[in-house]
Amino acid sequence: MATVDDDLNQIEKDLRTLKIEYEQFFAGGRKRPPTDTQWRVETLVRRYNERLAQLRFAQRFRFNNLAQTFAKYQDMWRKKLMQKEGAVTEHHFGAAAKAIEAERAHKASSRPGGSPRTGEAARSAAEARAAFSLSFSDPAKEQEKVQELYRKVIEARAESGDKSKAPSLQDFERFVQKKTKELQDKGGRQIEYIVSVEGGRTKLKARISD
Repeated sequence: MATVDDDLNQIEKDLRTLKIEYEQFFAGGRKRPPTDTQWRVETLVRRYNERLAQLRFAQRFRFNNLAQTFAKYQDMWRKKLMQKEGAVTEHHFGAAAKAIEAERAHKASSRPGGSPRTGEAARSAAEARAAFSLSFSDPAKEQEKVQELYRKVIEARAESGDKSKAPSLQDFERFVQKKTKELQDKGGRQIEYIVSVEGGRTKLKARISD
């Protein structure tokens, strides 16, 4: 039988999974919201709300933090679902910033004395600021880092408006493990993965970092 701490660990794990699944859904990689995972979290949260007085102080503190995080996520997902169902497009600030940067670069390159190279440099700088990277030595033992990298890929897809099909978390984990091993077989120890947006498409690049 699961203990209180086991259940709290499960809530924490499911919240991470649920966040990833919702990000994938809003990015177009899932056809339906992850209602099964959400129901599982709701059931455990409801159960411990009813028996809160029975928990030790440290357990109550941890549970309250998890419940508040879940409530915050639910409110955010509810608003996004309403926007999705109402066909309302909310432009991410990052995407807007990149669009402004590209427009400035275009104007600079079209001014007298301006040059295409100046515009290209500005666009490259904008993309560089949007990049995210993580290094791995053994992805099979670095699950949280793999999930963080996956979240960044999904977020970049949503921000850039990338409509291509997103990979599942399981497929992504297998890819990172396989790619890491391939590069380590070539002599690398630490493998760096870089998430960026190029030409409106999300790119994930891997390279030996040591």
